Amino acid sequence: MTLEIKAGELFGILGRPNRVVSGRAITGSTNNNGNDGTIARFGWKAQNQTLLLFSGEAYNVEMGITNELFQQEREQKPSCQFVTVPNNVTDTEATTTPAGLSAIEKFAFFQRFLAPPTPSTDTPGGATSISNGRSLFVSTGCALCHTPTLKTGDSTVAALANQPVNLFSDLLLHNMGPGLADEILQGQAQGDEFRTSPLWGLGKRIFFLHDGRTDDLLVAIQEHKSAGNLKFGPSEANAVINNFNQLNEGKKQDVLNFLRSL
Repeated sequence: MTLEIKAGELFGILGRPNRVVSGRAITGSTNNNGNDGTIARFGWKAQNQTLLLFSGEAYNVEMGITNELFQQEREQKPSCQFVTVPNNVTDTEATTTPAGLSAIEKFAFFQRFLAPPTPSTDTPGGATSISNGRSLFVSTGCALCHTPTLKTGDSTVAALANQPVNLFSDLLLHNMGPGLADEILQGQAQGDEFRTSPLWGLGKRIFFLHDGRTDDLLVAIQEHKSAGNLKFGPSEANAVINNFNQLNEGKKQDVLNFLRSL
């Protein structure tokens, strides 16, 4: 009998795929919705099943705009509920599209049809440095979570069906340790668990990590390393960051150049 060990397990990377079934989690499968088997993959903790749900939550939580999916303000005290009906809903009297769509539907459509970012082949640092950085990104273990390419499934929209997606994420939850823990529970995700953040478009970002705590990409990488404490276990990225730290400064810069090229 042979024992198959996945590459990620050698680095201590397991992720936390789970399926919600009648209030309990079944590990060993993808992060599926218990009703229809679709993968919940939107949001910092992959808490939302669809872009529409993600949009509705963002409108309510981030901007305070209630809608058909999130009909109450976060402040639940009756004395603070100044608007008793959702701020924005579908216009059922409209006779044309998209005029009748609600704001969250339009927002979801906008996100769905955004073109993917176009990576640079030579900026910053030049083509050779970027190419070297890509190889080091894989060899150090970063790509075990930040999967370079996934493929879409069937879709009613031909342009979205069975397409390669270079998002650099496995869309799964991983324990990141107490250093990054936000103590927030969303769905089955615990306070130190986060969906692997997609890296495409990284070169145009100003702030990094889920709370934007740094504008220094090297610091963001180092923040992935965290020893465990009494509440949370160690980060799954510890071995990978150790590998990165063993690189000489030139190779580290190659990795940074590659990431900034995305």
